[in-house]
Amino acid sequence: MRYPIAIEPGDKKHAFGVVVPDLPGCFSAGDTLDEAMDNAREAIELWLETVIDDGGAVPEHGSITEHQANPEYKGWVWAVVDIDLADLSDKAERINITLPARVLRRIDAAAKAAGESRSGFIARQALRA
Repeated sequence: MRYPIAIEPGDKKHAFGVVVPDLPGCFSAGDTLDEAMDNAREAIELWLETVIDDGGAVPEHGSITEHQANPEYKGWVWAVVDIDLADLSDKAERINITLPARVLRRIDAAAKAAGESRSGFIARQALRA
């Protein structure tokens, strides 16, 4: 999914501001243009994860031309951030991993204490990290 972003030019005293017009409330900033674009990707991914976690639909993107017509963004620079929605999928995948037996025993004990499956425990710990 390719989301247009509007970038408010920065200077030595002000960061570059970024707004994602298709995702209400999704914004970011950066001290450099490159940093602003990297931070925009992170903001978009977090915004979409929240919508997906809440059971909402992923919004379609509009065109840059359509958004440029909005006077609110006059003088702003435009770019596109490509988001791979597969990275945000909650579809379960079977994997095969190899762990030392003592590590597996510790994982199983911690999962049991938490009332979770091994897979659920590992997933929760990974998301936490």
